[in-house]
Amino acid sequence: MKRSKSNQVILILRYKCILKLIGGFKVHRIEEMIQDVRDLNVTHVGIVNTEEIEFSKEFRKMCEQNKCGMAGTNWMCPPGVGSFESLRDRAMAYKKGIVLQTVHPLESSFDLKGMEEGAAKHNEVFRKVIYLLATKYQLSNILPLNVGPCTYCKKCTYTDGKPCRFPDKAVASVEAYGIDVMKLLRNCDIPYNSGKNTVSYNSLIVFNLSEEKINH
Repeated sequence: MKRSKSNQVILILRYKCILKLIGGFKVHRIEEMIQDVRDLNVTHVGIVNTEEIEFSKEFRKMCEQNKCGMAGTNWMCPPGVGSFESLRDRAMAYKKGIVLQTVHPLESSFDLKGMEEGAAKHNEVFRKVIYLLATKYQLSNILPLNVGPCTYCKKCTYTDGKPCRFPDKAVASVEAYGIDVMKLLRNCDIPYNSGKNTVSYNSLIVFNLSEEKINH
């Protein structure tokens, strides 16, 4: 998708406005981080302030309708993941966010196998981005939110009534947090629909810089 020159200017101004709030974290460091994320096969990358993220109980209710069949079976899905209010407050304790989108080709709009393969590739890339931020950029204060249920374990311990085995690796979804994904993408000038016979997956990683404290 090609952006017009006017859209490019708007996006650059948005980034500059956001980067002013970042303080000691050098502008070139953010630009380098964005490029490093792209190099991990992320199609679109955006930076947002968490104040721009819209949370809605209606979107959380859509997740609770359990169309994926995972609600009540996974610690990172409702109700185990926590209340809408607690999750919203947790996310808002962070100052910035990086939005990721990967786009995958499909043979047709009914290509379920292609969708599953795309989701698996997205999850792999998502974990690589988390590792990149934690190692090269030393962003230890992060909250990663992926698409769909947590798949770190083949079988979640939720239905067995046992604690999560890997709480530091478990990841909830943007849907479980009640985040309006369309508006999130729009704020980053990222397309929601990437065209015919494609599927897109979106993730959000909110973070604080090393000098910022989290107020839980």
